[in-house]
Amino acid sequence: MSPKPWLKIAIEENREPLLPIPGDRFALIDPHPYSALGANYAERSPFWLRASVLGRLLRAQAQLTLLKPGYRLQIFDAYRPLSVQQFMVDYTRQQLLADQGLTEEDVDPSTLGVVNEQVYTFWAVPNEDPKQPPPHSTGAAVDLTIVDASGQLLDMGSPIDEPSDRSYPDYFLGRSPVAHQNRDLLNQVMTAAGFVRHPNEWWHFSFGDQLWAWRVQVPAAMFGRYALLDLA
Repeated sequence: MSPKPWLKIAIEENREPLLPIPGDRFALIDPHPYSALGANYAERSPFWLRASVLGRLLRAQAQLTLLKPGYRLQIFDAYRPLSVQQFMVDYTRQQLLADQGLTEEDVDPSTLGVVNEQVYTFWAVPNEDPKQPPPHSTGAAVDLTIVDASGQLLDMGSPIDEPSDRSYPDYFLGRSPVAHQNRDLLNQVMTAAGFVRHPNEWWHFSFGDQLWAWRVQVPAAMFGRYALLDLA
């Protein structure tokens, strides 16, 4: 498993607090998909972001409204404690093995290695090293899609979190014009607000974390793992 190149970026924490994503401005998924599976967020909510990240998300929504009146960004997931990251990595691995009729107890090392490679293509390692935090644990990353004026999800070609090639942002270029155009609309409004998109995930955007710093070529990220801070 190759380490992500952005994990080499330094972090210069600016100590911004987490703030709640306002439910009257965005579509929030309820119940939250990971909580429904049993993930424990404890005293935190998955619908929180760093203050400046939330400000940029509001700008993205305003841009979407200009382009498509009545459309809203639907927030799938934002802040994620390290324990939830671990829970979802384990859950995804178990599901991929179950699809092959296997469990971790009876799988051979080579097969497990292939499955882990697939898992970590789409999930950050739940690393406790403060120099290599998962993006969502920083409060600087958000997973999202778009709903139209009637509240219906736009066709993005594949669901959020699908661990397959269909998740790559440009997968549907030349395959499905509608899905590609909808993904491009999401990318357009998010990048206009200063976010960068994950290279493997059409739904994942961030501002201020290591991935963002790597994509915009600045020497340091602004946000590290939030749990390490005394900001509550």
